[in-house]
Amino acid sequence: MQVVGLCRFSYPAEGGFQIEHDTLEARRAFLYDPARLEERFRHFEAVTLPGLTAQTDPDFAFLIVIGDDLPDPWLTRLMDLVAGFPQARVVAEAPGPHRQVMQKVLNRAREGRDDLCLQFRHDDDDAVAVDFVARLREAANDCAGLLARNRMVAFDFNRGYIARPSAQGIVAEETMTPYWGVALATAVRPGVKQTIMNFGHNKLNRFMPTVTFTDSAMYVRGHNDFNDSRQKKNITRPDLVPLDAETRAIFRDRFAIDEDQVRGIFA
Repeated sequence: MQVVGLCRFSYPAEGGFQIEHDTLEARRAFLYDPARLEERFRHFEAVTLPGLTAQTDPDFAFLIVIGDDLPDPWLTRLMDLVAGFPQARVVAEAPGPHRQVMQKVLNRAREGRDDLCLQFRHDDDDAVAVDFVARLREAANDCAGLLARNRMVAFDFNRGYIARPSAQGIVAEETMTPYWGVALATAVRPGVKQTIMNFGHNKLNRFMPTVTFTDSAMYVRGHNDFNDSRQKKNITRPDLVPLDAETRAIFRDRFAIDEDQVRGIFA
């Protein structure tokens, strides 16, 4: 059973963003703005990587899709950050239609395999719990009959936190939100070319059976000024409060996120 995660790291896709740009040049200028990239890198280092590198089940691949024109020093900085993360594969792609490019990248990772593929999408400012891969594989085994009767099945771990890291530490709010795009995966049968990236994450239940788990915190959803989902009007503003001793321990034990390290990265 193969497990593959996909992260778009400032990839200049055609489509795929809630905020639109008139030209590819305008999108590149937005994505590669130094202030934006600096924030993305800090979130990636402080929030995203700790939980992924600490997975209790290390048998997975993590594809980081970048534009083939990501400039230095950012490209070098990214390669340095993932140098100690053997599951990471940095994939450089020319700009192209979002869904088609992501489908190609995921299916290329499946070449030579004829087993079930568990796929998850992951933003560069989010985190998953250290047992996410293990829980995902367990869920697939528990639902073997359902998977045998369907081309694709989704697994949604919908309990977690919204969090904003900074030089002052972390402010957060617990949440339970279905089909949010983090700690959300699809099981794809052999021979099926569609991938998790062919569907809007909040619409998966329209196209396939879904199984939901609410028993434990499985994700941290990053909250920052450059969230694509926060670029439009009438957005929901969560009530974020500083971590107390209990939530600080949850962040450390469930996500390998250390608040002192976060302060240092954002200082």
